[in-house]
Amino acid sequence: MSGKIRHYFAGGNTAKGFHHFFDSNVSSLQRLWIMKGGPGTGKSTIMKQVGHAWLERGYDIEWIHCSSDPDSLDGVIIPSLGVGIVDGTAPHILEPKAPGAKEEYVNLGEAWDRQQLQAHAEEVVSYNQKIDKCFQEAYRSFAEALAIHDEWEEIYINQFDIQAADHLAASYIQQLVGNVRLNKPAAVYHRFLGAATPKGAVDYIPNLTHELPKRYFIKGRPGTGKSTLLKRLAKTAEERGLDVEVYHCGFDPESLDMVIVRELGFAIFDSTAPHEYFPERDGDEILDMYEKLVTPGTDEVNAEIIGEIRERYNKKMQEGTAYLKQAKYLHDELETIYIQAMDFEQINKIQQSIQEQIEESIISG
Repeated sequence: MSGKIRHYFAGGNTAKGFHHFFDSNVSSLQRLWIMKGGPGTGKSTIMKQVGHAWLERGYDIEWIHCSSDPDSLDGVIIPSLGVGIVDGTAPHILEPKAPGAKEEYVNLGEAWDRQQLQAHAEEVVSYNQKIDKCFQEAYRSFAEALAIHDEWEEIYINQFDIQAADHLAASYIQQLVGNVRLNKPAAVYHRFLGAATPKGAVDYIPNLTHELPKRYFIKGRPGTGKSTLLKRLAKTAEERGLDVEVYHCGFDPESLDMVIVRELGFAIFDSTAPHEYFPERDGDEILDMYEKLVTPGTDEVNAEIIGEIRERYNKKMQEGTAYLKQAKYLHDELETIYIQAMDFEQINKIQQSIQEQIEESIISG
């Protein structure tokens, strides 16, 4: 029987630059392989091959997708075995906490033809400079979009009932967590709900939540307390010893978009654009923050200015996405240089070596 794949992002192209939560997701692993190597050297392929091998043997795995190319992987984790493989190259550089004992580097540079790469040295430098510039321009666009989003929030904050929001949060925390308290330290995993990618906004909400009996879809407007509610809930669950998956906003990593507590069987998430979903089964429920906490008629009174703000915001987000798309195009071009210089038979041997070491860890464990 085949296992199941859980998909998520641990890194993101945000309004505050590149941000990642890799440490949160790999710190408890007993073995971690950190791969180093240029683009096109086989990192994602190795992770997929190892992941699928264990998936076919019935093990559940976690796919950590790359925000700059969601079809590629930045990591694979096999939770029940306590092992993982991650891409440790920039911008998500990872340093071992216990080199050799827990983590080890995998140098894919052993499989490239250095002379062939040296012949393209100037071209490689040029591509990297152009790619970096694209990312910096994308972050600038997203930062400008965030400033516009703050204007949007201000409209609703001025019509927001803080006291009612406090009561609502307390009510939902009681409803979801109740008096549950487990006598163990909580495991808390920080991830991204979605990511700004060259394809636009991408998320894996259906995959992450489909096994949960209860799903709460938070509706509302910018500034209507969605993230604040989620932060309070996550903190309470952690204090009660419950394992918590905390999903940050891919646009503003300081905000939260979803909290999952699998021990209690629920997910509660911001279900507004660009990750808008609607109830489709028993156990799904809407929580409308605008309806409950904002002065009626706020949308209508401010319709013109909201429309203008939304237009400026969308323009900046599209601009940022265009830069990510250009970076992806340049990255693909750079990959071709490395692919032509790689000995993929040697890469296959590296993949087989990792697979064998995982097998050995099971036997010795």
